[in-house]
Amino acid sequence: MSRVEIDIRKKAYPARHGLGEHVAIKNLRLELEAGEFVCLVGPSGCGKTTLLHIVAGLDRHFEGGIGTDEGKGAPRIGYVFQNPRLLPWRTVRENIDLALPAGEAGDDVDHLLEVMDLAQWQGHYPQTLSGGMGRRAALARAFAIRPTLLLMDEPFVSLDPPTARRIRQLLVDVWRERPHTVLFVTHDLREAIALADRLVFLSAPPATVLHEVAVDIPRAERDDEAAIEAFRGRLTEDHPEIRELL
Repeated sequence: MSRVEIDIRKKAYPARHGLGEHVAIKNLRLELEAGEFVCLVGPSGCGKTTLLHIVAGLDRHFEGGIGTDEGKGAPRIGYVFQNPRLLPWRTVRENIDLALPAGEAGDDVDHLLEVMDLAQWQGHYPQTLSGGMGRRAALARAFAIRPTLLLMDEPFVSLDPPTARRIRQLLVDVWRERPHTVLFVTHDLREAIALADRLVFLSAPPATVLHEVAVDIPRAERDDEAAIEAFRGRLTEDHPEIRELL
């Protein structure tokens, strides 16, 4: 598990037509405790995906730094994108095996395929899968590398509610089975409450942290829609400005 310290003083892009710059993130500081499940919530276009790219090391053009507790070593990062991004010319099993670090056999891939209810589909190609199966395959691929830090960018967007609930539960089950730090981006406050130990609300651009709220609903009650709605109601009543972010 990784403890992560995020300090982004400024992340900017060139403005259109080369006139000035667009500041996407400014003075954003956030700490993730080892093994913590943190959900980022904010308005569309506020820089959530940009933040994940920076944490993942995919974008190094920013002022600030990302620190971890792993000394000189980098955390083993799993990344689940909005779309599954499975290679269409490889089977489900081949997509997962391809992600494994060199020299690792991936002895628990069979277990992950069973947990994700994909064992009978492991020889199929992505184009033959439903949307939900594709998302489960992407999750299995991310978990197969045994990440110390898992980044997730609205991975269940566009799924129907029953399918999204089922995959969220699979995510939590595997996370509890093999604990690691999770930074999960969503625009869905109910989804965030159902998943997170802590909610982090980002402002409109330039993004910064507006609020951090611990979710005190016991894990055993996270499938109770009434409990989720009651927490959401209290949260938006105590912080009415949050409603404007959603």
